[in-house]
Amino acid sequence: MMTEQVKQRNQLILDQLEKTYGGAGPELEYKNSFQLLTAVILSAQCTDKQVNQVTKRLFAVSPDAASMAQLTISEIEDLIRGVGLFRNKAKNLSMMSKQLLEEFHGEVPEDRQALEKLPGVGRKTASVVLSIAFHQPALAVDTHVFRVANRMGLTKAKNPYETEVQLCSQIDPSKWADAHHWLIHHGRYCCKARAPQCEICPVESLCPKFFENRKEESGHA
Repeated sequence: MMTEQVKQRNQLILDQLEKTYGGAGPELEYKNSFQLLTAVILSAQCTDKQVNQVTKRLFAVSPDAASMAQLTISEIEDLIRGVGLFRNKAKNLSMMSKQLLEEFHGEVPEDRQALEKLPGVGRKTASVVLSIAFHQPALAVDTHVFRVANRMGLTKAKNPYETEVQLCSQIDPSKWADAHHWLIHHGRYCCKARAPQCEICPVESLCPKFFENRKEESGHA
């Protein structure tokens, strides 16, 4: 059970993150919901910068499901070579495109259940598409969100789904999509996995890690 003190602290953290990163949005480059879905699938274990380099040539050849479905898996592999797990992702993109044509007339569905039935699409990917492409309340939890939320004490979760549930319980649904971007940007540019830049952190004085470090420095660990 979260104490009132922790609730108040968490709200201060979220307010400061909004102040710092308000207006932040997706860094993936896309022109339609199909391209967004494709880019998010490719982004697993890969930076957005690298994905954008790959999708620039991919979308020049196959900007929609119909054109993607015409490519062989080998052709897709050649186009997306450079992202992690490109062979597996090529198979998923091929099957995903064909399934969109067969079941949804080539359009990306606006329903979570339908999205998660597509090859290569899990809960996180579906949440990103729902929130960004269709403006539905959803909070996607990737590695950055999972790490930052738990490190700062916003959540105490063992997995991404628990993190999502705990975050959503503290944030108004109208801000779920925005909060996703606040936490991602904070994780990418400040609260990094291996070398968090606590000296420039806008919420350092509210973060449990800050107090742990102070105890260690004072010899009271």
